[in-house]
Amino acid sequence: MPMFEKDGQSPAELEARLRLHRLPGITPKRFKNLIDAFGGASAALSAPASAWRSLGLPAASAEARRSTGIRDGASAALRWLEHPDQHLLMWDDADYPALLAEIPDPPPLLFVAGNRTLLDRPQLGIVGSRRASRPGLDTATAFSRSLASAGFVVTSGLALGIDGAAHKGALDVKGGTIGVLGTGIENFYPQRHRQLAARMLAEGGAVISELPLDEPPHSTNFPKRNRIISGLSLGVLVVEASMASGSLITARMAAEQGREVYAIPGSIHHPGAKGCHQLIRDGAVLVETVEHILEALQGWKNLPVDNGPPARRAEPVHPLLALLHAAPHSSEALALSSGWPLPKVLAALTELELDSSVACEAGRWFARAP
Repeated sequence: MPMFEKDGQSPAELEARLRLHRLPGITPKRFKNLIDAFGGASAALSAPASAWRSLGLPAASAEARRSTGIRDGASAALRWLEHPDQHLLMWDDADYPALLAEIPDPPPLLFVAGNRTLLDRPQLGIVGSRRASRPGLDTATAFSRSLASAGFVVTSGLALGIDGAAHKGALDVKGGTIGVLGTGIENFYPQRHRQLAARMLAEGGAVISELPLDEPPHSTNFPKRNRIISGLSLGVLVVEASMASGSLITARMAAEQGREVYAIPGSIHHPGAKGCHQLIRDGAVLVETVEHILEALQGWKNLPVDNGPPARRAEPVHPLLALLHAAPHSSEALALSSGWPLPKVLAALTELELDSSVACEAGRWFARAP
């Protein structure tokens, strides 16, 4: 039995919702208003144009509903749903993500490829710059590994830079991860992360979008998808962001939705740290170690934790690397935290740097992702 029949949704009503969803100018709020006003999508599509105009809807929306392209797109979506690992969640479904349903404008339809049960699990959003520094990427990977190992699903936007590092970090420890697209799932962007998305689906992750399956990249859709990342998550961690970064939009939306915002500080000389510093000034939690996040989520400590050996490395982790995986440190801070004399720390760091295990930027040492 197809997934969409589980709640008694008729195929005709589902097809009507898919058509309604594709119409120009139909925002989440307008979609819901139409359903509420007419009692269903089928009735809304059959209503006279004057009734649509009385609801303040653009005339173009009313005229487009009968177009062949709208019908063909809905039919293609129905065929897509025949695959067992491809799903559609609707805002009035019993299994629609509870946190996402709380935001002011939840997506009326959510296309899901992969493991849809991940959407019901506690999630942390990790976002940041598309042009992140090497230390920033390594920090995102390290935090993602730790959060995924603690049982949290890592949710991000599958963009280049910090997003990709966050997804990969979760996969490194066989954790759950969700990618939220700003395009249709069948019109994937960015192409450079198509292989990463395929790996996520193969390893139990999920890729989701509120947009029609064939929706192409459009600049206005990416800020809108950020509300889904924050809406699904208990909190959002910003790893590295300039003042112009779209990650600040995600953080602002998270704060408006009542989610916690976490930010990792950086060098005052690094442009990629300025956005995080602004968030901290605005009230975000300053994060130096993953424990700063986990301590704020004590109520979720019953999550299953993988206590087995890390899949990526069988040998014992170097004591300084263990500290650096938790957070960047200066040489002096490493000496203080490890209890080693500074000359011993400097000698060990030199060896680790030659081994490409660590990198130094602006006086602070970072663990590099293997």
